Amino acid sequence: MKITNICCIGAGYVGGPTMAVIAEKCPHIKITVVDLNESRIAAWNADDVNNIPIYEPGLNEIVANTRNKNLFFSTDVDKAIDEAELIFISVNTPTKTYGTGKGMAADLKHIELCARQIAKVAKNDKIIVEKSTLPVRTAEALKSILDNTGNGVQFQILSNPEFLAEGTAVQDLLNPDRVLIGGETSPEGQKAIDSLVEVYANWVPKERILKTNVWSSELSKLTANAFLAQRVSSINAMSELCEKTEANINEVAKAIGMDSRIGSKFLKASVGFGGSCFQKDILNLVYISKAFGLNEVADYWEQVIIMNDHQKRRFSRNIVQTLYNTVSGKKIAFLGWAFKKDTNDTRESAAIYVADDLINEQANIALYDPKVKHHQVLSDLDYLETRKPAENEKRISTFDNPYAACENAHAVAILTEWDEFNTYDWEKIYDSMLKPAFVFDGRNLLDGEKMKAIGFVYQSIGS
Repeated sequence: MKITNICCIGAGYVGGPTMAVIAEKCPHIKITVVDLNESRIAAWNADDVNNIPIYEPGLNEIVANTRNKNLFFSTDVDKAIDEAELIFISVNTPTKTYGTGKGMAADLKHIELCARQIAKVAKNDKIIVEKSTLPVRTAEALKSILDNTGNGVQFQILSNPEFLAEGTAVQDLLNPDRVLIGGETSPEGQKAIDSLVEVYANWVPKERILKTNVWSSELSKLTANAFLAQRVSSINAMSELCEKTEANINEVAKAIGMDSRIGSKFLKASVGFGGSCFQKDILNLVYISKAFGLNEVADYWEQVIIMNDHQKRRFSRNIVQTLYNTVSGKKIAFLGWAFKKDTNDTRESAAIYVADDLINEQANIALYDPKVKHHQVLSDLDYLETRKPAENEKRISTFDNPYAACENAHAVAILTEWDEFNTYDWEKIYDSMLKPAFVFDGRNLLDGEKMKAIGFVYQSIGS
C-alpha cells in the first residue's frame, strides 16, 4: 500500500516530534496529529512556534517549516482516522493506579479507546501502528477489538516502538540507530510492514530498519529501557560504595567505560533516573514476569527501581544531615526540575521526590528551571498526594533567574544537568547566600575543588 495520508492519535512527547520529522522528510505525505486535549492542539497551532508544548532543540524550526503545509494538528479525530491509510497510536500508557496490577502493569484504557474509535470510524482497510510503549502481546488485544467491533474492513497491526532520548529526540529521529517494525508473518502482515518501511526509507538507510514479528518488537522496547536503567542504578550503587571507601565515582566510571565490552554511556552517577519510560517500563516488565510465574526474573528487575528510589532518598537525607540535621524553615535553592537537560518533561524527575522529602522536613524550596513553569511544579508535587496542595504552594516558589533563587539560601541543590549552570558566577551566588553555604551537586556538573575554593561546603553524589 502506498502511504499518502497518516494520522497520529496523541500529540504528546512521542507523537508530536515523530510526526514533525516524518512530515519534514516526507513532504508528499499528509500528516495529521489529533488529540482530544484542545489546549494542547491550540499550543501546537500557536503563531509563536517557540511556545509549542514540547521543548526539544530544533523541533520548533521543523514545525515552523512543515505546519499547515503537510503537517496539521487537529481535534477532529474521526476525520483524520477516516482519511488515513496508516494510523499511529501514540497515547499515554501510565502505570495502573487501580485494580489488578496496580503499581506495575500498564494502564491500557486509552489504547482500547483508540482501537474502538478506529473500528467505529474506519470504512476501508487500515494499517494500525503501535507507537506507545506497550506490554508484549498488546497487538493481539488491539486486533481482537478491531476485528470484532469494526465495519468489516481489514486491519493490520504493526509495532513500531520509539527509542528517543528526550533532549536529543530530533536528532534521534533524523539519525536513528535503528527503526524497529514488527508485524504478522502472513503475506498481508509483510505488505503492511513494507508500507511503513517505505515511509522511513525516505531518510533512514534500509539496513537500519529492522523487521521482526510483532511480539519481539513490543518486548524489545521494554528490554532496551530496562537495560539502560539498570546501568544507571548500577553506577549509582557504586557511588555509595565510593563514598565509604574514598574512591572517586567519576574515575571509576571512566575506567570501566573505556572497556569496549561495557562502553561509557549511561555510567554517570546522579541523583537518579527519571522520565516517562524507565520506571514505567521496568515495572511493566516486573508485572509480566510475575504473571508468568518468573519471580526471580521479576525480583532482579525490581531491584533496579529499588536502587533508584534509594538514591533519591539518600540525596535528600544527605542535605538534611549536612545542614545540622534540620532544614525546618530553611531556604533550599533547587537548580533544575526537569528530569534531564534540554527538555521540559518533568515526569518522574528526581527533583520532585527530593523536594517532597525536604518539604516533609518543613524546608522552603526556591526553584529555578529554564523551561519548567510554576504550575507544572505544583502539579508534580500535588500528584504525589503527600500533603494538601495549599502546603505545597506555601513551601515552594519559582524564580525567573537563578541568582534570585539562591539569594539568602542555606544551600543549593543541582537536580538537572542544564549546561547553563556551568556558566554562572558562583562567587556571586556564594556571596548572596547565608553562611556557611552549601552546594549539593546531584548531577556532578561542578568542579568540587572550585566550589571549596569559593567557600561552599561542597557535596556531590559519589564524592
